[in-house]
This record gives sequence, C-alpha cells and structure tokens, in this order.
Amino acid sequence: MKLYWIFTLFILLSIDQLYAQDKKQPNIILIFSDDGGYADFGFHGSKEIKTPNLDKLAESGLIFSQGYVTASVCGPSRAGLITGQYQQKFGYEENNVPGYMSESSKLLDVDMGLPLDEKTMGDYMKKLGYKTAFYGKWHLGDADKYHPNKRGFDEFYGFRGGDRSYFAYDKFPHPDKKMERNFGNYEEPDGYATDIFADEAIQFVEKNQDEPFFIFLSYNAVHTPLESTEEDLKRFPNLHGKRKELAAMTWAMDRASGKLLDKLEELGLTENTIVVYTNDNGGPSDKNGSINFPLSGTKSNHLEGGIRVPFLMSWKGQIKKNTSFDFPVSTFDLLPTFYAAGGGDVKDLVNVDGVNLMPYINGKNTAAPHENLFWKKETRAAVRSGDWKLIRYSDRPAELYNIKEDISEKNNLAYVEKEKVRELFKLLYEWELTLERPLWQLKRQFEKYDIDRMDNYKLN
Repeated sequence: MKLYWIFTLFILLSIDQLYAQDKKQPNIILIFSDDGGYADFGFHGSKEIKTPNLDKLAESGLIFSQGYVTASVCGPSRAGLITGQYQQKFGYEENNVPGYMSESSKLLDVDMGLPLDEKTMGDYMKKLGYKTAFYGKWHLGDADKYHPNKRGFDEFYGFRGGDRSYFAYDKFPHPDKKMERNFGNYEEPDGYATDIFADEAIQFVEKNQDEPFFIFLSYNAVHTPLESTEEDLKRFPNLHGKRKELAAMTWAMDRASGKLLDKLEELGLTENTIVVYTNDNGGPSDKNGSINFPLSGTKSNHLEGGIRVPFLMSWKGQIKKNTSFDFPVSTFDLLPTFYAAGGGDVKDLVNVDGVNLMPYINGKNTAAPHENLFWKKETRAAVRSGDWKLIRYSDRPAELYNIKEDISEKNNLAYVEKEKVRELFKLLYEWELTLERPLWQLKRQFEKYDIDRMDNYKLN
C-alpha cells in the first residue's frame, strides 16, 4: 500500500512538472502614446476622433476607469512606468528637456536621465528570458550611458529625446531628435514615423514568434509638432486647425496599432499575448487641441485632467471581455504585473511601489490595489486617499475634492472638511520625507506657465 502511494505521488509530480514546462510565458506588448486627451478615444465616448482598433482592444479586455500616471509630464511619467516606482525617489522629478533647466541643477543637458542603478522593465523581462524591444520615443536620457540597448532592450529604433518631426529631417534642431537603429546607427524614416514604429514592432514579432517577447511601442503621437499625412487629414473634413491635426494623428496611431494587433491574430499569438494601451499624461489642450472632459485641467498639473489617462488591458482567456476595473491604479503597476505574468516572483523586484494587478482583476483580491497614490513637482503636489484628493499649490491654498462624487473637481471641500485636509497634508508630508531632491530643475519662469495653463482649463 505504501509503495502504491509513493508511485501515485511520483506520477502526480511528474504530470505537474510537465505541465509547468509546457505552460508558455505570455508575450507582452505595451503600446504607449504621448499627450493624448482623455476624451479623444472612441472607448471613452469620442464621436469626433476615431479609434476603431483601440476600441476593439477595449472590448476584448478591460478599461481601467481610474488609471493614473506617476507624473503630469512625459519624462518623469516614463521613469515611474519603466521602473515601477515613484520616480521622485531617485531624483527624476522634472521633465528633462535640454535648454529649459536652471543652471543650479546637479545634472544638465545630455546628463539628465534615468540613474544607472535603477532597473527597467527591459532588465527585468530579460531576466525572465524574454526578447525585448523598444520602438519610438525614449526620453529617459540622451547620453550614451542611458541608451535603451544599455537599459535592458535588445533592439531599438527611435529617438532619444522628447519630441521630433514625424517625417525625415534635413537638418536637426537638436541631436536627440535623430532617429537611430540600435546604438549609433542613425537613419531617418522613409515615411510617417508612427507607421514605421509599428512596422518595426511587427518585424520583431515575426522574428521572435517562437519565444517570449516584450515590446515597448512608445509613439511620439500625438505630441507636437502637429504633423499628419494629407490622406489622414482628409478623413476629418468637418474638423479644423489643431483639432483636425489631432484627429488625423490619432487615427494614424490607431491604424498602426491595429496592424500590430492583426499580426498577432495572423500568427496565432493573440491568446498568449498581454496587450496594454495607455498614455503618458493628460492632454495639453492648448498645444494640440486635445480634450480631457469630464476631467478638469491638462498636462503639467495635478488636476485629474493632468494625471488620469486612458488605460486598457487585454489578455484572452485571462481577462474577461468588455469589462472595467474601477479602483485607482497606476502605470507603475505594469512592471510587477508583467513580471508576475512572465513567471517572476514580485519579491525579487527592488524598491517597487507598483503591485501585480492580476489578482485584483480576476477577483481573487477584492480590495483596492492602493490605499494612497501621490504626485509631486517641487511645491505642487497631490495625494489620492480612497475617494479623497488633496491638491497643494504654489500660489494658493490647497483644495480638497471627493473624486467619486466630483470627477470634474468643481466643488472644493477644503473649508468644510478641515480635518480631512490636515490628515492628507500630513500623509503627503510623510511621503515626501522618503524622496530624493531633484537632480535637475526647470527655470522658475515655467512654473507660471503651468499654473496659467491649469487655470485656463480648470472646469468651473
């Protein structure tokens, strides 16, 4: 009898081992756009701007209805996303744009970038055996030491800086706008950059379809300069000016993403691929005609319109179709989510503030993923705690909102809920004590620009 049970146990362990070996790591694709408006997507109700492929992606999985970024501008937001943590902890608090910084900064020009002792999504996914690629806008440091190929990505085609033309340059305004293949091989695009970035991702999928891959597809669309093809502009005869350009650029981004998604389907990879689409910060309505309604504010401030973004996740067979997740989450949750999905133990992740979202998505954990979320840029800061949000300003008293009841942040309750204001001020201060000083800082004059932009687009 004893031999029977030993034999049975041996068989069960063998079957379990074979199953574990046969279980494939999912491919992972992160599609990341730049400066999109919250309301400028079909899955968020837009009637003017068309996004059929992203709408289809939303229907195949879920929408995070309260998806946040870690900063209201692109450089710090990307640093938080790619490291899975608050970027202020390692001094990446400001946007790293050469020529706009205070001379008192510790780092300037090409030396502003993601500290070399910080691990990236690419580093962690390579550790799990993934082939990794980054296409498009980097904006995590111009110097060679910050290059994507040195930060965990096997392949790169894109540009190191924060913006550039969507067409080939004859003369470069700044070296960080040069298009580059891997390290130091500069080649300008033969066509529209948005399409080319997706084509590069498609080629990577074809080449690596038999092994797990991780692709970070980082469009510069729909960031300025506002540049479109004539063909795309003709699709929107009833729109004009910036709004027309934005619609055409968004259409191009959606089209390019659709080609990538179609390739997954063609190769039979859809079922074993996690696809995420999100955006780096709120839409800069003054710059590109984007709309963040019903959210108040824009890019570069801590109103909801600056930090809440469109956020989709699809994984056939693992995430229910056409659903939503309604607790606050952050883009820094993606690194631990991807790492866990790839078979890693999240306990291996260093200094990560994000969490693996899958137990929350599939209902195994019914609590909120985060009790508190924080944002900070110099004096200005915000904290979201439950349904409450406190915003601290540089030029006026703090404001308090109940986001569940007041998504547009019209009803300031700071003078009514005084105890809640004190509580959240203390919470924010305690978090700030854990942060590093910024490694670089913008000139003071740009603080007024951000405040004026906020006031111009704050809903009353």
